[in-house]
Amino acid sequence: MPSRVIAARELADLFKVIAHPDRIRIIEELRDGEVGVNELAQKLELPPSRVSQHLSLMRPHRFVEERRAGRQHFYYLTQPEMADWIVHGLAFIEGRLTGLSSKDLKKAKSLWESDTA
Repeated sequence: MPSRVIAARELADLFKVIAHPDRIRIIEELRDGEVGVNELAQKLELPPSRVSQHLSLMRPHRFVEERRAGRQHFYYLTQPEMADWIVHGLAFIEGRLTGLSSKDLKKAKSLWESDTA
């Protein structure tokens, strides 16, 4: 039994880290590999400082790794299959739609899935 308790705590900690819409989008943008902070910020339409803050929260939990090239910082997922969790997770929200139409949900899923093609 204790191993299940430990596993449940670890999963809860993992979910806490990704439990922010910006971080979910960051994971999806990093699905295909390394991306620089400025490019990531541009794709997400967020300020680079905000993206950096999210990445700095994700790094200690080993969601992302960083590579520096001069003044530029590039990030990549340590486990790219994590992005698949998010696509599969869309099925769980389909019955709970509030601010998202079924059509929009399908569009998000197709966009995220096409990134892997």
